[in-house]
Amino acid sequence: MDSKEYITKFIEQALLEDIGDGDHTSLSCIPSHQTGKAKLLVKQPGILAGVEIARLVYQIFDPSLKMDVFITDGTPVKVGEVAFEVTGKEISILQTERLVLNFMQRMSGIATQTHEYVELVAGLNTKILDTRKTTPGMRVFEKMAVKMGGGQNHRMGLYDMILIKDNHVDFAGGIRQAIERVKDYLNEKGKNLDIEIEARTFKEIEDVLSVGGIQRIMIDNFSVEDTRKAVVLIGGRYKTEASGGITKDNLRDYAACGVDFISVGALTHQIKSLDLSLKAVK
Repeated sequence: MDSKEYITKFIEQALLEDIGDGDHTSLSCIPSHQTGKAKLLVKQPGILAGVEIARLVYQIFDPSLKMDVFITDGTPVKVGEVAFEVTGKEISILQTERLVLNFMQRMSGIATQTHEYVELVAGLNTKILDTRKTTPGMRVFEKMAVKMGGGQNHRMGLYDMILIKDNHVDFAGGIRQAIERVKDYLNEKGKNLDIEIEARTFKEIEDVLSVGGIQRIMIDNFSVEDTRKAVVLIGGRYKTEASGGITKDNLRDYAACGVDFISVGALTHQIKSLDLSLKAVK
């Protein structure tokens, strides 16, 4: 299933989850033919994300709704700004309100936090990556928000990149066995996937270098000093990614070690939604 089809089906299911057999509050007090307008109001500074997803929600639920966008995805916003207005049947606006806000608040929170991490490594060559630590079912939206905040996506799932982690190494019996089995598997299946391998010690890095045939080495849970030494040891032969124990306080120190990437699970699993509100325009 491609991402557009997935997003459409997800929105349809989310609407069904929320509305069920009817929004009885709106149906009982708002005439079905009555039209009006609502605005998306920013109540907290940050990076806006999810505007185009909101547009899809409106298109899927009621194509007659008209959306006028004033602030696009990935744009810094201030308190009091209006991101867009939506015009049409008031019942339709009310029935889609919570889903639009759920998408936009969470996505904007992720984009905002990502932007903060990206700004902390400004001027250095290190790229900030997300991880698979995402909300089940919401990954495509959350990774979309990371990009809107200036970060980059790591693999989308288990299918689009090889990442040999510590448990793979241990179950396979070692670094060499794991890498060789992966290469044999890819040859057998005719797949062309990048290979990244996690290294927990300098000995494991040396083992990876002796085997070769990979594209990236994850330097996992190393101190800043040891990460710097590891980058020197790898010597540019492969891309490097630092991961584990990295916070906003030490992020720039890790980036200054010369790693190509830093992956941060907190981009998507330790976030605070941005405060946004959909208000009727009277």
